[in-house]
Amino acid sequence: MVDEILGEAEERMGKAIDFLKRDLSMMRTGRASPVLVENIKVEYYGVPTPLKQIASITVPEARQLLIQPWDKNSIPSIEKAIVKSDLGVMPSVDKDVIRINFPPLTEERRKELVRVVRKRVEDGKIAIRNVRRDALEDIRKLYKDKKISEDEERRAIERLQKITDRFIDEATKLGKLKEEEIMEE
Repeated sequence: MVDEILGEAEERMGKAIDFLKRDLSMMRTGRASPVLVENIKVEYYGVPTPLKQIASITVPEARQLLIQPWDKNSIPSIEKAIVKSDLGVMPSVDKDVIRINFPPLTEERRKELVRVVRKRVEDGKIAIRNVRRDALEDIRKLYKDKKISEDEERRAIERLQKITDRFIDEATKLGKLKEEEIMEE
């Protein structure tokens, strides 16, 4: 029973880390990356559709994205969705393609992005701690219901803390890497 509780907690903490990785990967750094726009929802024949499902996204230059829609009629919708997104860039339509040029980040914008990274990392750590709290309640309930001994409870709590510490450290490392990436010139 304890192993099931710890296994489920570890799985849920892993999902929190996966979400944090995805979240941080979509944050803009000095370089262009298809990840920045691929999940932008575009109104496509009345259905909100991720951009990656209706166009190819390439990086012809370090600070430029090139979006080639498979349906040329979707260009205005794609352009509108990019403008509405929080990227803070203006797309330019060039015949059948859309170009997005990313200006270099200012020092002020970099610091702002670092603050956002720290907030998202802290949110990830809170999610991990919430999973720990839930698992701790389950372990204590097993002890209270006399399904495990006091020693087993103590060992389970120690194992849970080690798992939690490992995931908290991973979240911290992800945040530090993203901050370094943002602060690079």
